[in-house]
Amino acid sequence: MAGALDGIRVVDLTTVVLGPWATQMLGDMGADVIKVETHQGDTTRHTGEKKNPKMASFFMMTNRNKRSIILDLRQQEGRDALFKLVGTADVFVHNMRPSVAAKLGLDDEKFMKAYPHLVYVKTYGYRSGAPQENQPAYDDIIQAASGLADLQTIVSEGGHPRYLPTIAADKAAAFHIVSGALAGLLHKQRTGEGQVIEVPMFESLVDYVMVEHAGGAAFEPASGEMGYARILNSKRKPYQTKDGYLAVLPYSDQNWDSVFRIAGREDLRDNPLFASLASRTKHSAEIYGVLEEIIATRTTEEWERDLNEASVANQRVNTKEDLLNNEQLNATDFWKFADHPTEGRIRMTDPPVRFSKSPNSIRRLQPLHGQHSEEVLAEAGYSQEEITAMLEARVTGGDKLS
Repeated sequence: MAGALDGIRVVDLTTVVLGPWATQMLGDMGADVIKVETHQGDTTRHTGEKKNPKMASFFMMTNRNKRSIILDLRQQEGRDALFKLVGTADVFVHNMRPSVAAKLGLDDEKFMKAYPHLVYVKTYGYRSGAPQENQPAYDDIIQAASGLADLQTIVSEGGHPRYLPTIAADKAAAFHIVSGALAGLLHKQRTGEGQVIEVPMFESLVDYVMVEHAGGAAFEPASGEMGYARILNSKRKPYQTKDGYLAVLPYSDQNWDSVFRIAGREDLRDNPLFASLASRTKHSAEIYGVLEEIIATRTTEEWERDLNEASVANQRVNTKEDLLNNEQLNATDFWKFADHPTEGRIRMTDPPVRFSKSPNSIRRLQPLHGQHSEEVLAEAGYSQEEITAMLEARVTGGDKLS
């Protein structure tokens, strides 16, 4: 069965994780994604473990279901080729700052004037039309700016701000790229017109943080302090059992009664701190301190058995390595394996979302650098003679399968 975006073409002029992970999701949904790269290639081609040059793990995890073309945008002919290529597309995504896009003549006004049907998605650090619109931004920078790094002071050694050990800002904004592009395509289907969609990392992550931490600031004037006490609690963590670590979250009154019963601590049932959700939230540090003591009294397996029987949410702590042979992931065929023409046997994650009528799929393995340059240029209307001249002038180029 064809994917939901079968017949949709996406021109992807993005690098690192923010854009490429988003466009990979669009590719998984069936879109024809054309990845435009410089002669140096996306930086992720060189980041992480690798067997061969320019095919590192970062690139492998964010660039399946794509074709790769090299275009030198410093040359006018390269910019002309990009412009012509975008004319064949439904969606164009780039992560150039506004000043850079304008300098290259790749700003949205030019594209939308020529291609009013186009869904033009631009993503970068900060919303345009404001003081920081042209500042460079990476995940660490946005974690700091958004307040996310400051939230870690509660759990970090010495009470210092820290970054989450995952690329949270890039990934959070990537989902907005996908949803924005899909909404743009729906609008185009209904009206026949394209539009410009801006996805800023900073505003995306502030929105992400404020869901639970706006607190009293959700009202004007503020009705109280900001922050969700249960989350801003140093005792909120996986608890040590007799032989490991276990995440446990009793939520309802019945859940807490079950934990007390299993632990043989019926004396806690009448403690007013545990009497209601409101009380438990207000006194979460004390509550979790008690839970930490209780969990330490039994083994992980004992807790899992009895908590599962009582329908109390729990999960043992998995390491990265544990996930490679996880029972749940294996049962859902989450890990996908394929024989790549240059990288040999490779492992990929399954697209998490399942569709009953238009399933996600992995149709193309990760492309070599510029592997499809000639093919894509021909599709855009260039003759073989023109392509040969572009290769000689290094407007384009690419690696080929041997």
